[in-house]
Amino acid sequence: MHAATGLETLAQGAVLSPFTRINRLLAGIAPGTAKVIEMTAGDPKEVMPGFVPDKLVEAKALLSTYPKIRGSDDLRGAIAAWLGRRYGIADNIDPAREIHPLNGSREGLFFAALPAVGRKRFNRRPLMLLPNPFYQAYLGATLGTNCEPYYLNATAETGHLPDLEALEREGNILHQVAAFYICSPANPQGAVAAPDYLRKALALARQYDFMLFLDECYSEIYAGQEAPTGGLQIGAATAERYKNLIVFNSLSKRSNLPGMRSGFAAGDGDFLETLAEIRNLTAPQMPGIVQHASAAVWSEEQHVTVIRRAYRVKFDICDELLTGRFGYRRPAGGFFLWLDMSHLGGAEQATLTLWKRCGVKVTPGVYLAHEDRHGLNPGRNYIRVALVHNAATIREALERIVETCA
Repeated sequence: MHAATGLETLAQGAVLSPFTRINRLLAGIAPGTAKVIEMTAGDPKEVMPGFVPDKLVEAKALLSTYPKIRGSDDLRGAIAAWLGRRYGIADNIDPAREIHPLNGSREGLFFAALPAVGRKRFNRRPLMLLPNPFYQAYLGATLGTNCEPYYLNATAETGHLPDLEALEREGNILHQVAAFYICSPANPQGAVAAPDYLRKALALARQYDFMLFLDECYSEIYAGQEAPTGGLQIGAATAERYKNLIVFNSLSKRSNLPGMRSGFAAGDGDFLETLAEIRNLTAPQMPGIVQHASAAVWSEEQHVTVIRRAYRVKFDICDELLTGRFGYRRPAGGFFLWLDMSHLGGAEQATLTLWKRCGVKVTPGVYLAHEDRHGLNPGRNYIRVALVHNAATIREALERIVETCA
């Protein structure tokens, strides 16, 4: 019998989502209270823009026609205008070639692996560089293209981002890379990549001719007054512009619209042309009514400010209750906590303890990461806590966690 390839492992359903694993871990175990607080999924519960339902109805006639795989001119134009305002690249993005609408960023993060592998010759099995912990779509894309995942631990010692200095010394590895996934702000740790970090990552991608995939879906939720730097900002300032670079974003977190499944990829125009053709063969188009509403949402910023303010109130509560505990630090971006539970026996034991004693459901960090080459899982001592509820519920949940785990 041969060892299963990554593609076979994926096709056999052997790779389980963290949420399936949580449900199995807690199956048959009663919560410690009748009022359960669910803090696992990054499912935003702030108020969505009020005009969205009207915009969907306004475009109902579009339901009678097939939408275009590359999206409407209006949608791509609205995304280009938003990128121009947000990143100062208004005169340096072509909405016709350098923006591609998606049914949520997850779809694009998966499908982009196909042309990333196809554009380059390899003398052995290609590698995908994954931050560790990672968003599970990166691993799905890696296994779905039969690439080998190469895990780059993102720990407190590395600033919760992959160590590019160490990676730069591994030229034999870099020659075999198809793509490098980076999330900034990072899920789950909330670290934000500095401009110099992004410059180095892009320079490595160009030196070794792999694709740099920047997952920026948490870009609009940040703690300070300065918004996180984006990959397109860095690329636009170089002579090669967006060569080897694709960024992904969506309305899920920015605008509290995860159910609309509306996102985009932007950057390297030649790469996006190939991606568009692949999706035209294999992927569903974004519905026309969703495109119409999405264009309006990308064009309006006030609701984003309101949402960001609501998260800052939640993090003020975190500062009040968690400072000095569980290795807490206020994340620079995103809406997750990454809490050290080593004193309780690690991720799974802490998750069980919280469920059984106080009815708070969290994600074991060990389910969001993978063992590295040395058998170390960097999430083994952590839990991820999603701050998606209102401030009062967040306070109650954190008070329970402190009372149970401190």
